Amino acid sequence: MNKGLIAIVVVIIAAVFYFTQTGQETSVESSAPAPGQAIERTIGMIDDARINAADSEPGNWLAYGRTYEEQRFSPLTQINKDTVASLGLAWFKDMNTNRALEATPIVVDGRMFFTTSWSRVYSVDARTGETLWSYDPMVPGEWGRRACCDVVNRGVAVYKGRVYVGTLDGRLLALDAESGDLVWEVDTLIDRERFYTITGAPRVAGGKVFIGNGGAEFGVRGYVTAYDAESGDQIWRFYTVPGDPSKPFEHPEMELAAETWKGGEWWKIGGGGTVWNSIVYDPDFNNVYLGVGNGSPWTRVIRSPGGGDNLFLSSIVALDADTGSMKWYYQTTPGDNWDYTAVQDIALADMTIEGESRKVLLQAPKNGFFYVIDRSDGKLIAANPFATVTWATHVDLETGRPVENEALGYEEKGKWVLPGPLGAHNWQAMSVDAKAGLVYLPAQDNPLFYEMSEEYKTTGVYKRKPQGWNTGLEFGRLAQVILDNVADQPTPKGYLKAFDPLTGEEKWVVEIPNYWNGGVLGTEGGLVFQGNALGMFNAYDKDTGETLWSYNTYTSMLAPPISFELDGDQYVSILTGTGGGDLFGGEPLPPVAEHASLTYNNYGRLLVFKLGGEAALPVPDLRDREIPARDVASLEHTSIQRGERLYNENCAVCHGFLARSGGAIPDLRRISEGSLAAWDQIVIDGVLSANGMASFGDVLNQAQSGDVLSYVKARAEEDRLTYVGEKDLPRMTWLDGAE
Repeated sequence: MNKGLIAIVVVIIAAVFYFTQTGQETSVESSAPAPGQAIERTIGMIDDARINAADSEPGNWLAYGRTYEEQRFSPLTQINKDTVASLGLAWFKDMNTNRALEATPIVVDGRMFFTTSWSRVYSVDARTGETLWSYDPMVPGEWGRRACCDVVNRGVAVYKGRVYVGTLDGRLLALDAESGDLVWEVDTLIDRERFYTITGAPRVAGGKVFIGNGGAEFGVRGYVTAYDAESGDQIWRFYTVPGDPSKPFEHPEMELAAETWKGGEWWKIGGGGTVWNSIVYDPDFNNVYLGVGNGSPWTRVIRSPGGGDNLFLSSIVALDADTGSMKWYYQTTPGDNWDYTAVQDIALADMTIEGESRKVLLQAPKNGFFYVIDRSDGKLIAANPFATVTWATHVDLETGRPVENEALGYEEKGKWVLPGPLGAHNWQAMSVDAKAGLVYLPAQDNPLFYEMSEEYKTTGVYKRKPQGWNTGLEFGRLAQVILDNVADQPTPKGYLKAFDPLTGEEKWVVEIPNYWNGGVLGTEGGLVFQGNALGMFNAYDKDTGETLWSYNTYTSMLAPPISFELDGDQYVSILTGTGGGDLFGGEPLPPVAEHASLTYNNYGRLLVFKLGGEAALPVPDLRDREIPARDVASLEHTSIQRGERLYNENCAVCHGFLARSGGAIPDLRRISEGSLAAWDQIVIDGVLSANGMASFGDVLNQAQSGDVLSYVKARAEEDRLTYVGEKDLPRMTWLDGAE
């Protein structure tokens, strides 16, 4: 098989999950003080003043991006270019999960607060890792099927003695920072029948908690809500796309947005525009900036056949933090057609531009252009490509609009496009070095062959799938589509770049053999830290990109590192475990390097390092990769063909392209004979629903379930023969001659 076939990555992860949840029962009670009553709390007493003055206590990590500016740059210098060689593991903590860990811990006054898979919350002693308390919100296992991108959570907010967390099933919780007891709980969802989720970290400022949600692929309507931090009462809600035009607009901005959606019935499909990651508070203007996601479906000709920019998809929207009213917006990808979300991290900075000090907003969204925007009015200052971009030639600085490459329109014929839906940069954090005028950025080149769905090309009609993905693209025949066009596929690559956002120049670039790597931390000690897919936690010279220190964690990483200081010692910490948006990519083959979590296991751990640290991780055994022989002689050719389409539409989003798991979700090629015998009980009856494997009986009947099993067996046997040398490369021979 051509090397490009396996490298293809599509961000279409729905979630079928296999880990049982345990934890405490929840109860709802209010501890809001009476009017005029003082707040008397001792643990987690972070407030606006402390976050605003975070540089005066650099030993703490008080907010998601350390400060309200979210630059993720530590002023600490004890660990530096000269001393980093003696950096060692101080302690580690097993988190008892093999799912992706993506959280940014909050560290305040010797305590660390963070989340793991299934929205579980931990408070630990930052000196030792001892668990002080943990809280399990008991997310129903079957909710995993509703998550586009794994059962992940990116962290908590800590504020005035409370810990705030959003749960996968759409609740916002306030916990007591000292005890972990539930204080209040609110349901943030406007429609529990649709597949909404929360995976992002809340933000807190001015006595309010801000939270968004995900689910655009499943067909939901995006919005962000502000809640009272003390009581949980709703203060305001801002919708990001218009709803049913026959109903009144929820707020004036929706009337403006509705004018940019032309034709179609997007509100029935959902519209999209979810704010699942980036919500940033700006104390200079009392703004909240929303990074808005993609449309539902992805394809604009289905979503809005009459054209239009489709506000506020793929936009940065500035709201008044107190009222939720819009001040300005900037749309990075008008009429988005590629899943180019603008939910990637937003950072704030003061920069000198043409001799004038400007308060700017910085973002590197999926579409591959790095934006510098004036925070006072939303005017574009710069937009430079930071990875390979083929969908557009450039951004016109006069109009602020991208100039699309018309040759890569895929409405009539499918095309390879860069970036693909994983983006040139995804949610993995960047770090802003304001003094140097640089951003340390995890970037990637990762293509997709975009082709309109067979259903739409054949009938001109698209029907919403209430329990499935609504992209408008052809994924059922994806393997065949890729095979037919693999010769033209660009090679995926990963990078760490020191990038000048004003000029577009790259000071240095580190190429990484796998594209799906972790977030970044820069420090005043002259270092840039990043964990990568190969399992290496590296420290680079921030001036040259030279690798100065490496530590083998034996596990791929996505989470960003943080740094803090206690008792005169500086620490660097990171969570390990991959998955998330790349579950669909599955097991990579050359030219993409195989990642550590596939080689060993996807060990979910919290690692904490300091100078002279002497702890050691256990050296793991290699994962057993043997594929059992399957009896395929009796399988019908047509059953395998039908099963391929059904597998791609319902299973591949978790279990991987070509039935090759990426290491977090069970590999169906390798399941036991007992599981094969109980296939229908698992797939149709949902006997493992409590463990995360929800029933698919609503979309598959018994015959269709059997077709999927035929496909899985055939793929298993083909790969087994390849690995033992009886075939050259897998080619999916049962598809030869398929219509």
